[in-house]
Amino acid sequence: MTTGTGVAQAADNLPPKQPLVQDMKTGHKACATGDDKAYVSEPPVLSAVLHDPAEDNHPSEANLVKGEFEAWWTDADGVEQRLTRTTLEGHSGDPQRWHMREGSVPPNTVISWRVRANDGKATSPWSSEGDGSVCEFVYDDENPEKATISSPEYPENVFWVDGVGVYGHFTMDSPSDDVVSYTYGFIGGPYGTVRPERPGGPVTIPFLPLDSGPESLTVRAIDRAGRSSGQSSYDFMVKSGRAPVAHWPLADAKGATSADAEAGTDAAAGSGVTFGAPAPARTKLTASAALDGSSHGYLTTDAPAVADPRKSFAVSAWARPAETDRNMTVAGQDAGQAAAFALGLSARGETPDWSFTVGGATVSGGAPETGEWAHLLGVYDAETGKAQLYVNGHEVGTGAGATPTATAGAFQIGRVRDGNGYHDRWHGELGGVRVHDRVVVPDEVSELAYRKPSLLGHWSLETARDGASPELNGGAPLKLGSGATLYRVPDDSCEPWLDPDCVPVPTPLVGDGHLALDGKTGHAIAEGPVVDTSDSFTIGVVVRLADAEPEGPMTVLSLPGERTDAFKVRYQPEQHAWQLVMPHRDEHGAPETVVAQLEMADGGEGLGHRLAVVYDDATDKVRLYLDGRAGADATADLSDGWRGSGPLQIGRARMGDGWGEYLHGDVDEVHAFAGALTDDDIPFLGSGVEPCFC
Repeated sequence: MTTGTGVAQAADNLPPKQPLVQDMKTGHKACATGDDKAYVSEPPVLSAVLHDPAEDNHPSEANLVKGEFEAWWTDADGVEQRLTRTTLEGHSGDPQRWHMREGSVPPNTVISWRVRANDGKATSPWSSEGDGSVCEFVYDDENPEKATISSPEYPENVFWVDGVGVYGHFTMDSPSDDVVSYTYGFIGGPYGTVRPERPGGPVTIPFLPLDSGPESLTVRAIDRAGRSSGQSSYDFMVKSGRAPVAHWPLADAKGATSADAEAGTDAAAGSGVTFGAPAPARTKLTASAALDGSSHGYLTTDAPAVADPRKSFAVSAWARPAETDRNMTVAGQDAGQAAAFALGLSARGETPDWSFTVGGATVSGGAPETGEWAHLLGVYDAETGKAQLYVNGHEVGTGAGATPTATAGAFQIGRVRDGNGYHDRWHGELGGVRVHDRVVVPDEVSELAYRKPSLLGHWSLETARDGASPELNGGAPLKLGSGATLYRVPDDSCEPWLDPDCVPVPTPLVGDGHLALDGKTGHAIAEGPVVDTSDSFTIGVVVRLADAEPEGPMTVLSLPGERTDAFKVRYQPEQHAWQLVMPHRDEHGAPETVVAQLEMADGGEGLGHRLAVVYDDATDKVRLYLDGRAGADATADLSDGWRGSGPLQIGRARMGDGWGEYLHGDVDEVHAFAGALTDDDIPFLGSGVEPCFC
């Protein structure tokens, strides 16, 4: 029979369905025509999903159908050229493909194509008929030309150019008019892909240098076919970050009436300001200023420190609040009858936090504590339009979009402008107030907030006299209890590799000797708590267990309070793990934070293990290191730590009203520091080399 459309078919056969444009692809690109046509970098695979109806007396998935493809174009002489391809039979609903060969179609020419289905008895309409459409593509066989790169802030190969924390803008362009994207990368990142507004157009990206030194940008231009240009490189030199535009150490002499500025304008002090207050320990500050929280407790300048608050800036200070139950301002700047920005303490929520307000946006976070120093730094990044807040070197809160005012008034320390007067006055100590006219990058933030650890004790356990092993810097010695002996290699020892009759002797853990503990009563004591567990501290030790399968837990370090240990480091054989145990209160049975590091006991062999405990009061986190590394589960939160009051114990722990968990093994190289050592410093502990804290 013959249908109304003239397509022949058997009486029991329905013709295949017309292929749908959405089921057709040129390579991996959707079927398109006109301005949306596909550009490909090689002769493509044309594909279409073809369907034969299920009414042909068997399920549709059993129907077989083949594709009849047709492609055409007009050559350089104006003559139409055509290619056809019929595929092998395949199941209905499966894609049919035409793999076009190299040389089958000319480059840089618009190629049109269509397809229809054939079930061996009838054919479908062409995909281009009715509501369908042809598909078009262009085979591009030429790579785009290399991109050009330029930057007004960072000219190429110029020694040296501003600088860390100062944005540069880099424009990428290509002579090729079909470039649709650029891939780029700086040394160490960022990396990315950007697209011009129109093909062949330029693109400008911002870049914030985080480190000084040689820097390089590499770029490749990508055209519509996905072809890449060769790599373009742009080398430039980044200076160190600019110094602050304003800096008040606030370490002026007692009785001073103004604060000398190391940069910027001196700040006049109200009568509620007293110089010569204590500075935060282990910082470069030597003193601070105490503000009494009254209307006279402030410092101010006649000129703004931030000339234009709409541009990037940063403000920072050390602050120690005398109270935390009301709003207080560390520093800010006037803007007419209001404030352009303010850095301080907010008590508006359920708990107090630090805050930075600029241009209608407020970022808050951290946990102010009465009588405790914190380093605060607020940054407004004009490039991103966001405000950020750092507390003790760590970003807190969520960066917020800000719209700063253009008005710039006097800079204020200890108060903020609100309406016709000043409010939220600071009560406590302040020091090291700085203002930068750029972004202060994370490494600089960490450096400004850095509190250099100080060595409190180092017991190398090389010698002992009158039952005590000395502290290397003249501090309290470790007093050896019963069951504790100092082992040293005998003077008449021999070398087995030189003397075949030599009887080997044990090797000390580190250096020429170590402390040996019998596991029954053996211990050593350093008078005084040594470390303050309510503040940041680090303590390290080298230990080697004598038993491969200890019968019970054994403690290598502990610091007792009145009823329990402020912390203890022990080996727990049931879990085959070293544990740091820190009770939350000085009470029997108090809740504990337990941090564990898995490691089998060494059974008296090998070089032992280097353990270190680091508590960072700035972040309220405690970490246990094993052989210089802290595993993924080796960190825990520990806020509001309490202060251990007893002497540092080596080899035992507080058990009720007595002692227990005696260590059977060897101990060496005990270190104690005020302050939290970094991941870079920890590997030095127990190595015989002192960390330099450079």
